[in-house]
Amino acid sequence: MRTIELQKRNKLQSRNGNAETCKVICFNTEKVKDVKKSLPTEKEFEELVQFYASLGNLSRLKIIFALAKGELCVCDIANVLGLSIPATSHQLKYLYEQKLLKYRNDGKMVYYSLNSERLISILKDDVKFIENSFME
Repeated sequence: MRTIELQKRNKLQSRNGNAETCKVICFNTEKVKDVKKSLPTEKEFEELVQFYASLGNLSRLKIIFALAKGELCVCDIANVLGLSIPATSHQLKYLYEQKLLKYRNDGKMVYYSLNSERLISILKDDVKFIENSFME
């Protein structure tokens, strides 16, 4: 009997790319209802997707981490990233438009900083999560 179960499981895994799935299609209506109620709204999901898309660029992510150390001018950020000032300005403008950064003018200089200190805390937690996920 155990051999037959293993054969069925192996067939199921090979068809589903090693993912286990239910063998009978049914669902717990109360649990599904509770989960649906707990989900963010469609608008909130869309905003979350936009937020993660904003961070889905290596240069922009490096800018966020650089600004975790404090306010920097465009030239400083360009040097940290090894990018041209126009390329850096383009990325800064995008992050500003996404409300992730703020800036201030000081004469001819423009200084950027994080709009929320919580952002870097979240990202550092994400780095820890990745480190722990791949180190196990």
